[in-house]
Amino acid sequence: MKYILSTKDKNFQNNFKKVLNSKRRQSEINRAVVLKIIKDVQKNGDQSLIKYSKKFDKISLNKKNIQLSQKEIVSITKKLDPKIKQAINLAYARVKSFHLRQVNKSFKFNDKYGNQLAYKYTPLDKVGIYVPGGKASYPSTVIMNSVPAIVAGVKNIYATVPAPNNTINAGVIYAAKVCGIKKIFKVGGAQAIAALTYGTKTIDKVDKIVGPGNIFVATAKKEVFGQVGIDMIAGPSEITVIAGPENNPTWTALDLLSQAEHDELSQSILITKNSSFANKVNNEVKKIIQILPRAKIAKLSIKNYGTIVVCKSDKEIIDITNQIAPEHLEIKVKNYNSIEKRIINAGSIFLGDYSPEAIGDYIAGPNHVLPTSGTARFASGLSVADFYKKTSVIKCSKLGIKKIGPAAIRLANYEGLQAHALSIKTRIINNK
Repeated sequence: MKYILSTKDKNFQNNFKKVLNSKRRQSEINRAVVLKIIKDVQKNGDQSLIKYSKKFDKISLNKKNIQLSQKEIVSITKKLDPKIKQAINLAYARVKSFHLRQVNKSFKFNDKYGNQLAYKYTPLDKVGIYVPGGKASYPSTVIMNSVPAIVAGVKNIYATVPAPNNTINAGVIYAAKVCGIKKIFKVGGAQAIAALTYGTKTIDKVDKIVGPGNIFVATAKKEVFGQVGIDMIAGPSEITVIAGPENNPTWTALDLLSQAEHDELSQSILITKNSSFANKVNNEVKKIIQILPRAKIAKLSIKNYGTIVVCKSDKEIIDITNQIAPEHLEIKVKNYNSIEKRIINAGSIFLGDYSPEAIGDYIAGPNHVLPTSGTARFASGLSVADFYKKTSVIKCSKLGIKKIGPAAIRLANYEGLQAHALSIKTRIINNK
């Protein structure tokens, strides 16, 4: 671990802020490059997608094969291990079961004056899912982004999946098939975001774009927001683990590394009250990291952002955790229930020794698309609510506008909006 801090240190808060900021100050991509791609796709459509796919993904596309054909889908998924198919099927079923409990219902009622007030939920019509295809490809990304849209009632779900060197992940395509995704496009990067935003002859313009991606994708989503809806601007993965000597140091080390292996910019933080336990976990991290297939990535993550914080009390643990506002939080100590009740900033919480964060990434049920970089202070994970439009409906009765109208007139006049006041007043006058 790069940082081992103690709350006993005089400059702890300053040092700890530096730790958090070191991860949150990611190197910014040249925004001009992303804007150029977006404008190019907006102007030249499919032709730009063909050009950038050749440049960045080394794949030769044409207007006829930008979309994955049914024949290709069958051919790709046919080769997938049946056991992986079973795992994807189970993950889909569990994630859907959890999200079905999030369904919102429209409501309507009459107040005591006979005014009818309503709130209706309408699903979005078209949603685009960006599925990464660079350092790794994730069937779980397809499931987690598709299922809440399916449950909300979105009829048209599309996916863009980069196919570097003309290779495409069979698990991703099978997951898309299970989720009933209507169209899959072999396009990635900022150009895919632009295509989903503005539409091309091949790719449909959508109402909202969801799904993770690299810095190019994140920057592009940020630029098109407002012209299309987006889920969030998510940064690299992160985990905070609260543990102590009652926990297994090897398990704890593995939990920290489960996020470190995602990305060089991922951050893994251990919070404990026991220095001896902290050292044991640190030693386990050093040993295990050597044998990981993604050791190079994990080593850079731990070297640059890995952190251990030794606290004096549970109060300090809680305060520091809320300050971090982690994407993933494991609470493994014996009194995890009492600590969890006082955590107000976290994307997703995992309780006890047998709830590793990794189970939430795949199969537990709740969504794994979560706020990062401290945004759990004000943001939440992806849910069914993200795929609804919410509309209020107002129908005033004659008695109703007569009873509540005068107060509205006073407020309108106070704000200097006379037409507002008169539009209400004239109805009351003619309502005698």
